[in-house]
Amino acid sequence: MQVLDHDEVSLRIAAAPGDVYDLVADVTRTPEFSPEVLRCKWIGGAEGPAVGARFKAVNRVSRGPAWSNKPVVIAAERGREFAFSRTEPLGGTMVWRYTFAPDGTGTLVTESYDVIDPVKRPMWFMIDRVCGRRDRRTDLREGMAQTLDRLRAALEAQMAPDTNSA
Repeated sequence: MQVLDHDEVSLRIAAAPGDVYDLVADVTRTPEFSPEVLRCKWIGGAEGPAVGARFKAVNRVSRGPAWSNKPVVIAAERGREFAFSRTEPLGGTMVWRYTFAPDGTGTLVTESYDVIDPVKRPMWFMIDRVCGRRDRRTDLREGMAQTLDRLRAALEAQMAPDTNSA
């Protein structure tokens, strides 16, 4: 049986902490960056990041079926931290967190997860046999790195001077 507890990945992005936060905290854009999130939308009257706001995410891993979950925002401090907790039947509870630290003219962004309630044995069977994922820790680490790379590309393209208008 696999074990997850905590991991994190950091990357420097040439953008201000508030700008990085704005992109991360707009969960409707998460599918542009995360390799496992297919769709995300605010629910229950939420219109943006605030503590207590909920959103619905639809995820898919590898060849497995898609599933949905309804995380709740637990930290929403522009330019400093965005975090949410998600609980799934048999999937336990995980807290996903992004922190933003000024780094010269850019931002050091860190994406992390902490397992609060571990994944149950039947879910590990599904992850292994149905989805074909035998090393979920590595999958999640690679997914975080890919997410941060995609965020950096989007932000740095957004910040680049427009050379086509003159």
